[in-house]
Amino acid sequence: MSHSTLTSTLESTEEERAGRWAGRNADKDRLRAEIWGNLESSGMNIGPVWSRISNWVGAEVAAKRLSELDIWKRAKVVKCNPDPPQIPVRLRALYDGKQLYMPVPEFGTGELPWVLLDPAKLERDGVQFELAATSQGAVSVGQKLGFEDMMPLDIAVCGCIAVTRSGGRTGKGGGFADLELGLFRDLGKITEETPIVTTVHSSMVVDDDRLPIMPHDSLLNWIVTEKEAIETKPAGRQAGGVHWDLVQPDQLQDIWFLKDLKAKILADKAGQPPR
Repeated sequence: MSHSTLTSTLESTEEERAGRWAGRNADKDRLRAEIWGNLESSGMNIGPVWSRISNWVGAEVAAKRLSELDIWKRAKVVKCNPDPPQIPVRLRALYDGKQLYMPVPEFGTGELPWVLLDPAKLERDGVQFELAATSQGAVSVGQKLGFEDMMPLDIAVCGCIAVTRSGGRTGKGGGFADLELGLFRDLGKITEETPIVTTVHSSMVVDDDRLPIMPHDSLLNWIVTEKEAIETKPAGRQAGGVHWDLVQPDQLQDIWFLKDLKAKILADKAGQPPR
């Protein structure tokens, strides 16, 4: 390997380990790096670790534990993130007969940002739930729709890298979960009573003071690991709708529908038609 090729490879590895969205919050950057590193060094990871919602040994056990909670049993409409460790959650939702919403990974690039998976329709169409529960399979076979077309949610499952027993959470750093939850609140798809839930490896549960909570951060109500189900004790109220002053310029630029949806939401709040 030439010196230039080696240098390029090392730079790429360092950038990947830092995270695609590193630099927005130094404390969260350090914590994510620690979690990713520990997951990898312990051998509890499944597949790649860095700069993503990493998969881990025990995800199926955590999904089963979640399915035993009353908040899950009561839910008819479930939203779940599209990442690998939540495949077992999405699969259980389908086998349990629930309507399942999954976002197109990172909201896609010009197509409708959500897919609806209706288990009854999948069965009629001969689609295996195991295929539909993967992110690629869901995008392929699900019904495409926008935020405004969604039914109200009974439970929202988020992907996380670090969480606390007081309800703090951080994902991979892109801000997608907090943004979508803020949009759900602005559009009336979730309320204060809607449980916000995650499944994570037990090593991702950290002390409260390790994870700063920002004004736009949504708080978890339940954390489910391969070892236990934790009902959190949030110190404050949920973030509410989108904090538009805190939305990053690259989010408004890169998330193709966000400017138009922002205009509609703000116009609705003001009681005026969007321009």
